[in-house]
Amino acid sequence: MVKDGKIRVLVVDDSALVRQTIADILSTDPDIEVMATAADPFIAAERIEREVPDVMTLDIEMPRMDGLTFLRKIMSQHPIPVIICSTLAEKGADSWLKAMEYGAVDIIAKPKVGTRQFFEESRIRFCDAVKAAARAKLKKISQLSLQVEKALTADAVLARAKPVLTETTDKVVAVGASTGGTEALRTFLEALPENSPGLVIVQHMPEKFTAAFAARLDTTCRVTVREARDGDTVLRGQALIAPGNRHMLLKRSGARYYVEVKDGPLVRRHRPSVDVLFRSTARYAGQNGVGVIMTGMGDDGASGLLEMKEAGAYTIAQDEESCVVWGMPGEAVKLGAARKILPLSRIAAEVVRVCAG
Repeated sequence: MVKDGKIRVLVVDDSALVRQTIADILSTDPDIEVMATAADPFIAAERIEREVPDVMTLDIEMPRMDGLTFLRKIMSQHPIPVIICSTLAEKGADSWLKAMEYGAVDIIAKPKVGTRQFFEESRIRFCDAVKAAARAKLKKISQLSLQVEKALTADAVLARAKPVLTETTDKVVAVGASTGGTEALRTFLEALPENSPGLVIVQHMPEKFTAAFAARLDTTCRVTVREARDGDTVLRGQALIAPGNRHMLLKRSGARYYVEVKDGPLVRRHRPSVDVLFRSTARYAGQNGVGVIMTGMGDDGASGLLEMKEAGAYTIAQDEESCVVWGMPGEAVKLGAARKILPLSRIAAEVVRVCAG
């Protein structure tokens, strides 16, 4: 419960410099208060016994007790919205992916010394992540029974699908997600059959982490999942995830859909931005597009989803009950951008149904 309108944050990291940097960044926001910092989980646990924070930032590699062990203890005894703050990328992929499975609500790269623009972008990302975490629902969606049900439904619908006559009528599915999106995307993608329409995805995630995230999904999904590269063709049975810190746009050349990966300013406070992807999908796919907006804080993607709908695309918003944070889908619903509002457990089957028609 946020007290006095301020979100109280506990910063846990073994580096004094990192603790101070994060505290300085968060202190620039009048809605956030750094209630304490801790050099390791034991000190953090003692602090939590005296006062429970609204949000905790947590490093993975620390002395005496690693962050993963501490996270599991906290989520089983005293659930708190936790943001993983780490420098680990490829080598630590398994660790931070496990952290998300254990109940962490978000992951963010540690701030580094850089230009004024870099500091400002870090400030935006940190403060937004904390605010999203403070609103997150601390529940873990049970996967197994839902996966079986959705997979069977999706395959049954696909079996009745009409053959695609020409490549130019192929559907393209554009998906956007943020806080809570790693688990939501896993649920969605694992339920899709192997010959699903091509997918392009933006998940708000730091640079380098998206490659590991895509690689992990590729081992559990029937569709191929990988991080997008500039110029990649959008193919049936494949999902392309935008690289962290790069925008991704859908483009078209004749009958071929492909992605453009590029730098640029933050859009809707994000890079990659869901709005950038959705607007390009509206322009180049039109009525062949299917848009899905999932759990996440803020309004990134809401306007873009409306543009997709106005261009003739079929648009879906995840419902409030199944969202960790009903920010982005909620804003899309307010704009009238969603043709359907569905629980996470039904989105995959609906996408397959629409693409089969």
